[in-house]
Order: sequence, then structure tokens, then C-alpha cells
Amino acid sequence: MIEFKEVDYIHPNGAKALDRINLIIKKNTINAIVGSNGAGKTTLARHINGLLKATSGEVIVDGKNTKKCSVAELSKKIGMVFQNSNNQLFADTVKNEILFGLNNFKFEENFVRKRFEWAMKFFDLEKYSDTSPLKLSGGEKKRLCLASVLAWDPEVIILDEPTVGQDELQKNKILSFINELNQQNKTIIIISHDIEFLWNLRPNTIVMSDGEIIKIDSAANIFSNSNIIENANLIKPQIVKIWNELDINADIPIKIDQISKIIMKRG
Repeated sequence: MIEFKEVDYIHPNGAKALDRINLIIKKNTINAIVGSNGAGKTTLARHINGLLKATSGEVIVDGKNTKKCSVAELSKKIGMVFQNSNNQLFADTVKNEILFGLNNFKFEENFVRKRFEWAMKFFDLEKYSDTSPLKLSGGEKKRLCLASVLAWDPEVIILDEPTVGQDELQKNKILSFINELNQQNKTIIIISHDIEFLWNLRPNTIVMSDGEIIKIDSAANIFSNSNIIENANLIKPQIVKIWNELDINADIPIKIDQISKIIMKRG
């Protein structure tokens, strides 16, 4: 379990980024953090893996105060994929990028081999094995970052804008994989502006604005609530907009093609 207790964070320049954050993220759940730019989403996430330390209050991960843990100690358990891929990639080849974490944590050779082969294949990177990460496209770099972190199989996975630069095929693959990870008892935390992706994923949703948490609820309730959407500067999913225009008194379906079936049944 991850718990924030009265957490404030003030940047070195004096700007307050988090304001009295109280939050519990349960094990084996899928969670999304949403809000406009500057709301505090990434700042909050970086407290979980110890990259940032609370100015006041406590962040507890599996019973341990992150102020008393090193980033290295937390990293084996908590993997984070950054929003900007260029801030995460440093190896000379795609192969070495994925192998770095596996070797750094000193896993057994057989585990390293199996996880490396899986990561290369799952994220469609096999043909780039000896390519410099700098020569990859933006979408390919994002997939490499995902592969390099997920290869070592962390218990908690933080994904900062995982769908940026991905086509629909890759987005659907990421969505399916997140659900698969959750079935393997992983805790997933997603920071995203991709409301359509989150609508389909249906995570527990944490809404932030100006460094505060203003609402925690299901994705369905959050993204269909006009007041929350307006207060957090979010955008309604396309399916919610269409459903509202149809003025049908029923639960909003997940997929747009389901609307057509409902309309046809109603005549």
C-alpha cells in the first residue's frame, strides 16, 4: 500500500507544488492521476519512488517512510517511465538499454535472458536491437522506456503519459498489458492527458488541481461529471459528449460502437 499523509512539497524556488495531500493507493489496483499542466501530477508520483522527498508530511510505501529510503532501494520495487523519453534513455543501443536495469539489480542470468527476450518482442523492438536509442522515433523511444522498466518486473509501475506518440494499435496493446499486469497483482499508476484511453481503461481516478486532490472516484463518474471536468480543466471523452447530446437516461457505454446498437434497439 502507498499512503500520503498531509504531504506538502515546496520547490527550491519557493513555489508550492503539493498542498496537504492525503491519499491511499491500494495494492493490485489500476489508478490514474489527471489534471491540467502544473496540477502536481508528476510531482506527486515522484514522491512514491523517492525522487522527491516531502517538505512536510509522510509518504509510506509498504510500511516504509520514503524519506528513510534511498532511490536505489525503492527503484527495484517501483518502476517509473518518464514523460520525456530523452530524460530516461542513456545506453548506446536498444539492447543495452533494456539490459541495464536487469543487470544492475543483479538478477539471475536465466531471468535476465527471459525478461530481455520478452521485452524486445512485446514492444516490437527486436529489429532495433543494435540501434542507438537516439535514432528511434518518439513513439519507439516511449516503447523502449516502457520495455526497459517493465523488463525487471517491478511491483509498482508508474507510467507518465504512456500513450504519447503511440498509434491506436500500440495504445490498445498498452491498455491490454496494463490489465494483464493488474491480474498479476501489480499496482499501476498512470499520469495521462489521454482521456479516451483512460475512459476505456476504467481506472480509479485521482483528480488534481493547483497541487491539491479535488476528487477521487471511478473514471466513469469523473469523466461524465461536468463540474469536475470544468474545475480541473479536463476534456470529456468523445463518447460522453455524444451520449449527452442523445439525452438517453441510462449508463454510458464504454465503446462508441455500443451506442449504435442501443439506438437501433430503441428504433
